[in-house]
Amino acid sequence: MKLSVVIPVFNEDAVIGSTHSRITGLAKDLCRRAVIGDYEIIYVDDGSQDQSLNILKGLSADSPKTKILSFSRNFGHQRALAAGITHSSGDAVVSMDADLQDPPELIEEMIEKYKMGNDIVYAVRKERSIDSMFKRGTARFFYRAMKLMGVDIVYDHADFRLISSEVVAAFRDMGEVNIFLRGIFPFLGFKHEMVYYDRQERAAGETKYPLRKMLSFAWEGITSFSIVPLRMASFAGFLIFLASLVLICWAFYGKIAGETIPGWTSIVIPMLFIGGLNILFLGLIGEYIGKIYIEVKKRPLFIIKEKYNFDRSPQ
Repeated sequence: MKLSVVIPVFNEDAVIGSTHSRITGLAKDLCRRAVIGDYEIIYVDDGSQDQSLNILKGLSADSPKTKILSFSRNFGHQRALAAGITHSSGDAVVSMDADLQDPPELIEEMIEKYKMGNDIVYAVRKERSIDSMFKRGTARFFYRAMKLMGVDIVYDHADFRLISSEVVAAFRDMGEVNIFLRGIFPFLGFKHEMVYYDRQERAAGETKYPLRKMLSFAWEGITSFSIVPLRMASFAGFLIFLASLVLICWAFYGKIAGETIPGWTSIVIPMLFIGGLNILFLGLIGEYIGKIYIEVKKRPLFIIKEKYNFDRSPQ
């Protein structure tokens, strides 16, 4: 079997050398022990502004098995992964980040699960002891919220996974612009299995997912895979309708009983409340309409400026 390893890169010049050394060392050892027959490593440079691309060019010059896709600008982590996956040629494709928080050595166990007939192998964290209390709390909230919204997602799994060439073929047929890979692969189905591991500290550099990007990523996942927020808007509208009926009955009772007190509170508060909800839900509907607008334009997920070693034969 041939193994493809897909690694998105964005400003990772501090760690990319160490990452490449560990992965190539592992791949050569797997070949030597006949666990795999061949391999390729596909780096996707997502518009890096440091020396990442230059380092990758040097690595690709040393071996035709090291391939590079260079974007014309920064398109984002999920699109970089999608580019690498769609350009892979392996029987099995492993996606992982460049920061070495996901140990490459786990790939051998993932291959074992693949050879047992699993088309997808998810790498799942055992615990979050290295995360801050805030990050642990927000992560738990994220996964639980996604489940409540009806999104099929693997708890504590990021983007460290192995997929078969059959899954890659199905992924190529998806044709979505708003992509959320953690939801797409469970949606595709196929036989799957989990492997568990302890995530490491980042080897070097800084995280590329600050709070703002994490919130945007979570919102992208929810609105790409669930219409529950729209149903919540309808349910809230129904509750407001019931509350309005109660308020009308109260007003009639006050009029009949002669207990009406002149004032604006009973008028202004409901107006502000209902008006605020209308604006909120119009914005929510606008978010979904915006996604439809982006999808129907059929713009490319990414634009590749340069390719390296995709036209060279392995040696």
